Amino acid sequence: MSLLDRVRACHGWRPEAYRPWTVGDTLVGRIPHGLAERLRDFSNVFEVSEEAVKLRPGLDDFAGRSGAVDGVVRGLAAAGEIGRYRGEAYAVTPLWGDDPLLKIDRGAVPSFGVRGYGVHLNGLVEAPDGLKMWVGWRARDKPTDPGKLDHLVAGGQPHGIGVFDNLIKESAEEADLPAALARQAVAVGAVSYRCERPEGLRDDVLFCYDLVLPPDFEPRNTDGEVDAFELWPMEKVAARVAETDDFKFNVALAIIDLMVRRGLIGPDHPDYMAIVDGLHLPD
Repeated sequence: MSLLDRVRACHGWRPEAYRPWTVGDTLVGRIPHGLAERLRDFSNVFEVSEEAVKLRPGLDDFAGRSGAVDGVVRGLAAAGEIGRYRGEAYAVTPLWGDDPLLKIDRGAVPSFGVRGYGVHLNGLVEAPDGLKMWVGWRARDKPTDPGKLDHLVAGGQPHGIGVFDNLIKESAEEADLPAALARQAVAVGAVSYRCERPEGLRDDVLFCYDLVLPPDFEPRNTDGEVDAFELWPMEKVAARVAETDDFKFNVALAIIDLMVRRGLIGPDHPDYMAIVDGLHLPD
């Protein structure tokens, strides 16, 4: 296993296994063929052909589209045909910054191949003996990647809240970070990927933040999603990412981005350009 293997793990998917989902002429998701055929049963909401899934043209505003799709999602989730209903809505938008065309429950996002967004915070300590990072052990009862290593703070981006405000909220819930301290986080870019996962097609953009923490700060989880936090030397983090799959797949990608930015991976690395290119979806 290598750093490049961890990058490539975030880009494995088969386009032929999906049908495009469109609202009008706008691509908003990719639906596996089996689910696409099931959606024929909801002909008041979807038009399904062998080539594509389209939202009914009569659903022509945000509220109407959202309500119609939510009814389908609730039924599929209750029947166990897609992921569990989470009660948290994600915006469905073709490009970041565009007005959303509708909203969809978080649990259905991978099943419908919708672009998801999230925030990831590198919690760093600049110690006399070198850079260190806070890592969390995901709770064993998490529905996704239980027991994997994680960032200090990470979470999805719901509809109706700003990205930085979401980071502040997640920081309080996941690590008991005071808002005044969390607001010192610096936006450092984004990573993106599209890959097949047990929960469905993950087509995600992660907004990455760095936060240099005081040496005496100790995080405490308040929402039950983390079993424990540990402060690791960056060398240990880098080795664990490169040599194992112990870190959650997308967390590894964001950590590799940090390593590139901090010069821990440089042009002398034989896979440098492949790694850098792999931090983002190809054009």
